[in-house]
Amino acid sequence: MCDECGCGMPASPPGGSAAPPEGGRRTLEIRKKVLAANDALANENRRWLLRRSAAMVNLISSPGAGKTTLLVKTLQEIGRLRGRALAVIEGDQQTDNDARRIAATGVCVAQINTGSSCHLDAHQVGHALEDLDPPPGALVIVENVGNLICPAGFDLGQTADVTLLSVAEGDDKPEKYPAAFRRADAVVLSKLDLLPHVDFDPHRAEGLARALNTGLRWLPLSARTGEGVDAWVQWLLGLEPQAGPPEVARAVVGVGEEP
Repeated sequence: MCDECGCGMPASPPGGSAAPPEGGRRTLEIRKKVLAANDALANENRRWLLRRSAAMVNLISSPGAGKTTLLVKTLQEIGRLRGRALAVIEGDQQTDNDARRIAATGVCVAQINTGSSCHLDAHQVGHALEDLDPPPGALVIVENVGNLICPAGFDLGQTADVTLLSVAEGDDKPEKYPAAFRRADAVVLSKLDLLPHVDFDPHRAEGLARALNTGLRWLPLSARTGEGVDAWVQWLLGLEPQAGPPEVARAVVGVGEEP
């Protein structure tokens, strides 16, 4: 939980009675200001990436869904194909455990420790991009803090959003956390090798996700066995730098301005 995005603010005072309307308005105003400032910085990140013809992916999931394991496998596969320059931004509340796993693949990585905050924001990612200084045409992958709520609400300037759902979780996750699936360009169903051992209906999960977002790419895979990894890697390698939706593109590029 964090105060920054309002998720740490109680909806009602002790005793359970409704919060005063004025207090509710104040919380809403603070949240709007935080998000507006973040969106402006996200657009700056898009400019920065566009100037380098670089693409950036924002990868989110619940804790323990297998983001880092998938990321290590992905980096190894892309490196084997020599398909693209790579860089990684690691987000965690504490430790650099995952960043050290990424660094062992030979890929440049920037660690962001958020402390009490439950998500990365555009300001943090902007500084990490400058530190990494990826070459033109690079693919930057952001492993966000493990959380399906707040990371779905903060734009980082990414080219694409990927939500990771493991078969070790409930197949009703899209229904319970709709924002993370509604905005996803792709949903990766991970840990497919565990499917015979868990109570998870992949068809139900996919149906719930597509009910929220008909255009998403559904990518079932197992980082352990390699099943489905090729399709995921090829999808990643096909990502092109972009300014985002038309309303965002106008803000990023400007009228009559080249990216």
